[in-house]
Amino acid sequence: MKAKDFTTLLLLSAIWGASFLFVRIGSPLLGPIVLIELRVGLAFLALVFLTLIKRDKIAIWHKKGSYLLLGACNAAIPFCLIAYAELHLSAGLAAILNTTTPMMTAIVARLWTKEPFTTKKVIGVVLGIVGVAIVVGLGSNSSSASILFPALLSLLATLFYGIGGVFSARHFKGEKPLDMAIGQQAGASLVLLPFSLLTIPKHFPSPTVWLSVLALALLCTAFAYLLYFGLIHRVGAVKTSTVTFLVPIFGVLWGYLFLAESIPVQAWFGLILILLSVALVLRGRK
Repeated sequence: MKAKDFTTLLLLSAIWGASFLFVRIGSPLLGPIVLIELRVGLAFLALVFLTLIKRDKIAIWHKKGSYLLLGACNAAIPFCLIAYAELHLSAGLAAILNTTTPMMTAIVARLWTKEPFTTKKVIGVVLGIVGVAIVVGLGSNSSSASILFPALLSLLATLFYGIGGVFSARHFKGEKPLDMAIGQQAGASLVLLPFSLLTIPKHFPSPTVWLSVLALALLCTAFAYLLYFGLIHRVGAVKTSTVTFLVPIFGVLWGYLFLAESIPVQAWFGLILILLSVALVLRGRK
């Protein structure tokens, strides 16, 4: 990987790690659904504006139904689940639990497409489950019960990411990456619109919250997708997937620096096991 691409990978990791920080700030005051509607809606508008500047054509209508499903499974539902989870979870813990996405994707691929489940994948899934149990702290103290449900919401979000990943691989071959990004955000916006209208907050949020919304939509969604698809184009999907290892580190770092969050010692051991699980699952695809 060239220095430019490695720098882009680090930048993408830092941006996606920061998304958990912005969700933690915005979700309690705007509500999870309204926050995510603003995230995907503003990201959609930004990507459309970019396309118009480039004078490209947007080709998503021919797969409107598929984009609606993709937006629901790969954005609207998991984004909202994470936002609900972060009403009670720290940004750092949410970022760590999100690292299980490759494990969930491997399970979904096995059940949906009968993709071979190699020995490495099996070991990886087992390690991932153990790592999650350690992160949540099952049976270790009384506070573990209070984060069990939010942790399950975070894990359910990664399951939907897995479904969205397998679905996109099967139904969007040959589609332009920018069209996929626009179509996904458009689908997510339409899915969430009626629910967001029912949950509009009664009080006008502070400027800090609105800055978090803009950062979440424009930086962590629209701009991040451009970096992500650019990396896939230049270095391939496998090397780009190593972003999974770096996102939780930045998620924990931003939570510590800006929200004074502390991460329990056992969560670090759990993170190590989850990252080993990710490595085995990714290597098991070869």
